[in-house]
Amino acid sequence: VQILTFLDGVVKVEETELKPRLGFLYPVLTHNISVFINATQEHDSGQYLCTVNVLDDVTSTGKNVGVINLTVLVPPATPTCQLHGDPAVGANITLSCTSKKGKPLPMYQWQRTAPTLQVFFPPAQDRTRGTLKLTNLSMDMSGVYICVAENQAGLAECSIVLEV
Repeated sequence: VQILTFLDGVVKVEETELKPRLGFLYPVLTHNISVFINATQEHDSGQYLCTVNVLDDVTSTGKNVGVINLTVLVPPATPTCQLHGDPAVGANITLSCTSKKGKPLPMYQWQRTAPTLQVFFPPAQDRTRGTLKLTNLSMDMSGVYICVAENQAGLAECSIVLEV
């Protein structure tokens, strides 16, 4: 879909969803035809092509096209923390953490904050799935467990209180 043109000295922004957010970064006569996209959104991700045709210019086909792939990063949405299983002494439970949004997909990190700080590692914790398996529960495993969902664009967290 063509989104922006400069032809015969006239800049034209095509009727697309990008129209109110798109334009040339510099006056075109400076020969820098960089574009801007304001208020980027996830669906702006994609491949963008720049084609330059100069009147009376003899260019071999393909050399007048520039290509760039745009990936709009999205911070994780506030995740949901859940407890699966019966938190009784001696039982096994799983804490889960999932975020409905995030690009790239977030990684998850569980930790216990109260009464004492505790960080978890595989195999108890699955950073990709957001799960934490606690086995052979004891009373001293009670406390506040926090899950942080994180990617290059940001982080978000949720917490759950475990009472054994």
